[in-house]
Amino acid sequence: MTTLSVVIPAYNEEDGIAAIVERVLAIEPELPKYGVDALECIVVDDGSRDRTAEIVRRYVPRVRLIQQPNKGYGGALKTGFQAASGELLGFLDADSTYPPEYFPQMCRVALDGADLVIGSRMAGATSEMPLVRRIGNFIFANLLSLVAGVRISDSASGQRVIRREVLPILYPLPDTLDFTPAMSTRALHENLRMVEVPIPYKERSGRSKLSVVRDGLRFFKSIVWTALTYNPVRIFGGIGALLLLLSMLVMVLAFGLQAFGIDSVVSFPRLFGALVLAVAGVTLYTTGTSFSYIVALFHKRPIRQGMFGPRGNGRKIEKHYWWLGILAVLLGVALYVAAVAFDLTNPALQVSWFAPVVSALMVLTGVQLVSAWSLARVLAELSAREGLAARDLTGNSVSDVAANAESVRTAAVS
Repeated sequence: MTTLSVVIPAYNEEDGIAAIVERVLAIEPELPKYGVDALECIVVDDGSRDRTAEIVRRYVPRVRLIQQPNKGYGGALKTGFQAASGELLGFLDADSTYPPEYFPQMCRVALDGADLVIGSRMAGATSEMPLVRRIGNFIFANLLSLVAGVRISDSASGQRVIRREVLPILYPLPDTLDFTPAMSTRALHENLRMVEVPIPYKERSGRSKLSVVRDGLRFFKSIVWTALTYNPVRIFGGIGALLLLLSMLVMVLAFGLQAFGIDSVVSFPRLFGALVLAVAGVTLYTTGTSFSYIVALFHKRPIRQGMFGPRGNGRKIEKHYWWLGILAVLLGVALYVAAVAFDLTNPALQVSWFAPVVSALMVLTGVQLVSAWSLARVLAELSAREGLAARDLTGNSVSDVAANAESVRTAAVS
């Protein structure tokens, strides 16, 4: 027997709570057609100071009412999930902006194998979302698609259906309004099957509790910080790659202006700025790869591919750090020796500082690369240790854990 438990978080919703409760209860006859046998409706009154709880009591026992001090949107949902008995957990807002009539369809998708079904307000259905929030949702959806490597259209939708057994994988989640983008980010990085179902969206009457600036910044931080706990190289690597691109653009600008006669000589300040950007880019990328091995050690799974190639496949640039680092050090030393030999460090020259500075930056970059390679190798060995020890003790073929660990080690040292 399959039960859908619908959780409705409510905070000062006396004007709309009755309408949404009645609409949720009205879907019960439709659910068996989609493979769901029973409906459980739970309203979590999150410290309301109006008549919300009083109105909900009229629907008891068809509706379960839970009252608690104000814990926030996410806190109310988690309370509802703890009390729910259904194999499928659904939720939506109390202001009738989301259509509970789409729950049967979403349940069918979940029963067909999806772990998380999201009612997408941005996937083509009629939407009354204000332009500012539509732009914000577009930005956050694309940010999540970028950091997770999977296309998603609505990262913050407040209508979802979750299979109960994946809830421990999704936790921990915040108590605040960024509950939904954090859930989306974690689900994608945990390789859960997430499916979007287009739904219509109706703007609430009255003032929204969502602050575009404050909650927008909270959503941004939630997506980025959650992604960092799974795939740091995608964040650091993206910023690092951007800095390297800027470095090349500044370099092209410096030589281009001289080639077209706009500057009589190549601008050394521009060249120096380009070098600093390049060093910063390399530093950020190597930091990201090092963090990725630490994350892999914590999660006990193979590391994720960085900015290039599919996740878990392809060649990883970090295994080349050692020779790239040594090459950078040798080139830096050679540059300084050549500068001294050709008297380019003569204090009488206007740019006598340039060659030593470039040499120092190259040496430091080389040291950074070799250090990052060494750290990746050590962390890879630690990741492989438990599985390989189990193989040696049992004498059997390598277990799944050992195989995963071995793939981590091989990625760093081969």
